[in-house]
Amino acid sequence: MSIAPVRPASAVLAWSRELVQPALRAAVDRLPAPVRLVAGYHLGWWDRRGRPVEAAGGKAVRPALVLLAAEASGARADTAVPAAVAVELAHNFTLLHDDVLDRDRTRRHRPTAWAVFGTSAAILTGDALLALAAEVLAASEHPAAGRVLTTALLDLVDGEYADLAFERRPEVGLGECLDMVEHKTAALLAAACALGATFAGAPPATVARLHEFGRLLGIAYQHVDDLLGIWGDPDRTGKPAHTDLLSRKKSLPVVAALASGTPFARELSTLYRRSAPPGHEEVARMAELVERAGGRSWSRDESRRLLEEALDRLADTAPAPRPAAELAALADLVVNRDR
Repeated sequence: MSIAPVRPASAVLAWSRELVQPALRAAVDRLPAPVRLVAGYHLGWWDRRGRPVEAAGGKAVRPALVLLAAEASGARADTAVPAAVAVELAHNFTLLHDDVLDRDRTRRHRPTAWAVFGTSAAILTGDALLALAAEVLAASEHPAAGRVLTTALLDLVDGEYADLAFERRPEVGLGECLDMVEHKTAALLAAACALGATFAGAPPATVARLHEFGRLLGIAYQHVDDLLGIWGDPDRTGKPAHTDLLSRKKSLPVVAALASGTPFARELSTLYRRSAPPGHEEVARMAELVERAGGRSWSRDESRRLLEEALDRLADTAPAPRPAAELAALADLVVNRDR
């Protein structure tokens, strides 16, 4: 029997989108018309008037993790499509609400949904996507799946609440920041991997190991996301340069820099505590201080260490070779996307 060749991460993402998109569109089509308009705009399917466009809809990493985890556990990918749809709906619920909470006006090179349709419409659309995710899982033959997703979402809300609370606090410990990331970001990636294994009928030990693979990958993902929030190319990120510093967000590299005990940390702390918004020169100086205090190199090193640990957990599941190799390639893309 011939073994299918291992596909590069870009091909895996394209395959995942092709497999999931019809079911995702069918789910969104069940929404009331006003909410469906906002949802489709946010997902990049049409413009603010509902006219079809070719807008970026995101990489859809989480659905790909679901499908590959199912294959790695010995099932066909299409058996886990409902789980992939539910995870993508839940993820976009968080993005719609995040943009409102953070007052971000740009996502994927377009105005955010709340900037176009208003805050209330964006919040209600996020709520609708969350309800739709629960409905998709409820219609499946896996009753435990709903609990996996809701547990992850409760963790996510806990992490989001902590992240917002950090904005009002002058000091945040590195341990607190890592705990927040584990809840806010890692929980949903971990759930995506666990759901794929659950839909494959994998034993609990395999589900747990794939959940741990996703958790570690999620923390690494946030390290890289935080690096991009400071040094990312706007043409690639779809957001203005130095976004996180303009809002004085206490991201992982920033908190690590502030905790370094160096003169650079003290100057950075002074700039972060100012009540007036930072100017262009101040923001550039803040980015330099984070780097000189070691925050940039620490986050980069941590993301690589977490990737290696995640791959070890993946190997512990004795997965099917081809999907395991593709999961590893996808994980590498996630962690090295800032290159």
